[in-house]
Amino acid sequence: MLRAPDFHIKAIPTAAEIIKEQRLSGRVSFALADAETGSWLECENEQTATPPASVTKAITALYALDALGAAHQFETQIAATGGIVEGEVQGDILLIGGGDPTLDTDTLAQMASRMKEAGIVSVKGGLKVFEAGLPVLQRIDPAQPDHVGYNPAVTGIALNFNRVHFEWKRANGNYSVTMDGRSEKYRPDVTFAAMRIEDRAAPVYTYRDRGGRDQWTVAKGALGRGGARWLPVRKPGLYAGEVFATMAGANGIRLGKPQMIDTFPEHEVILSHQSAPLRQILRDMLRFSTNLTAEMVGLAATQERLGPVTDLQASAAEMNRWAAGALDMTAPALVDHSGLGDASRLTALDMARALLAVRDSGFRSILREFGFRDSKGKPVKEQTIWVDAKTGTLNFVSTLAGYITAQDGREMVFAIFTADPAERAKISRAEREGPRGGREWNRKAKRVQQALIERWDALYGRAKA
Repeated sequence: MLRAPDFHIKAIPTAAEIIKEQRLSGRVSFALADAETGSWLECENEQTATPPASVTKAITALYALDALGAAHQFETQIAATGGIVEGEVQGDILLIGGGDPTLDTDTLAQMASRMKEAGIVSVKGGLKVFEAGLPVLQRIDPAQPDHVGYNPAVTGIALNFNRVHFEWKRANGNYSVTMDGRSEKYRPDVTFAAMRIEDRAAPVYTYRDRGGRDQWTVAKGALGRGGARWLPVRKPGLYAGEVFATMAGANGIRLGKPQMIDTFPEHEVILSHQSAPLRQILRDMLRFSTNLTAEMVGLAATQERLGPVTDLQASAAEMNRWAAGALDMTAPALVDHSGLGDASRLTALDMARALLAVRDSGFRSILREFGFRDSKGKPVKEQTIWVDAKTGTLNFVSTLAGYITAQDGREMVFAIFTADPAERAKISRAEREGPRGGREWNRKAKRVQQALIERWDALYGRAKA
C-alpha cells in the first residue's frame, strides 16, 4: 500500500505533543532559523522574556571577544617598592591582580619560585595586595545562599575561582576540619577563612564577615562521617595574598600577613604571569559554565570600552547596548554577565538573532558539543545530528541555544528557553541550592529540548528520497 507523500511529516510529533508527553509544567519558548539564509523556520513564544540562565555566557563571550580580542591575556604582577639592595627589597612586595579569572595556587607557587630566581632573598616591609583593578563585589548575586561555591566575590584578583576547600573527618566522635587553597600540586592551609562546628541541625551553614575574616559555621548534624566541599571566598585579595606568602616562605622569603591597598605606590615590577589567550579562557568558560570567569571578563570588556565601572548591573547595561547594535538583538535585559541573577531577561528570538549575527565568525567552534541521550538517559554513542550549544540552568529554568548540523548537512540556529515562573516563585533563599522537584523538572526540560532538535532535523534537515 502506497503512503501519502507527506506521511513522514505527519509522523513527526508537534512541539505541543512533545511538551505534553513529558508533562513539563510552565512555558516553552523557541526560535529556529536557517543559518545560511536567516529565514525563520519555526517559532513559539519567541518574544516572551525569560531568565536566560547561563546561556548569557554566550553573549558575554562575544562581548569580551569584541572588546578585548581573542589573543588578549590577563597579567598578574609581582612588584617591589623602595628599591632592591643585594637581594633585599627595601620596601614592600606588591601582588597586583590583573583580572585573570584562571589564577590558581600552582601559578602563585611558580611566581614565588621565580621571585627567588630573580635574586630576592628578603623583604624589609611586608606584602601588599591590590585587587581594585575591577570593582570589589562581595558576591555575584545577593539572592543566592551564602555557601554556594558558584556565587563568590568578584574583584581584580581571583584564586582557584575564588573558592576555598573545606574538608571534615570524624574520628572517635570528634571532627577535624581543614580549610585550604588546594590546586593540582599544593594544598596550603589558610587562616583568612575559618570554620566552626556547632551542635545544631539547621541551617547547615552560616556566614559572617568577622574580624576581617570569612567566618563560617556548619551544623554538626549535617556532617556525617566525613566529606568535603568548596565554599565561596568573600575576601579574594587576602586569600591570594596568604597563599602567595606561604609559597614565598617555602622559598625562604618571609612576607608576613598580607594587607590590602587601594592605590599603587611607586614600584618596580619584578615579574609577571600572563594568562592563556582570551579565546581559550572563554572556551573553558562555556564548557564548564564558570560564573566568576564570565563576570570578570565581562567587567574587563566594559572597562576597555568605557573606563572604570561601578558594579555588575552597570557593566551588563553596557553589554545590553552593545548587543542591541552588534548582534541585532531588540530587547536584551541582562543584569550580570553569568546569568546567575534572577532579574535577567532575554527572548528566544533575540538569542537566535545573536547567533545568526556571528554564524561566520568561528564562534561555534568554542561552544560545547551537545550530547544526545537515549530513552534510559544514557549517552548516545553514534550521533547523526551535530549540535554545538550553550546550556543554562536555574531552578525551574532550563535553556539551550546554539547551532545544529542536520543529517543532510543543513545548518540551523536555535534557542530554546523553558521556565516555570510559578514554581520558581515558591522557592525560599535557603532552598535555592536544591529545591524539591527541581531536578525532575530539569530532566523533563532537557528531554523536551532534545526532542525538539530531533523534530527539527526530521522536518527541516533530513534529506528526502
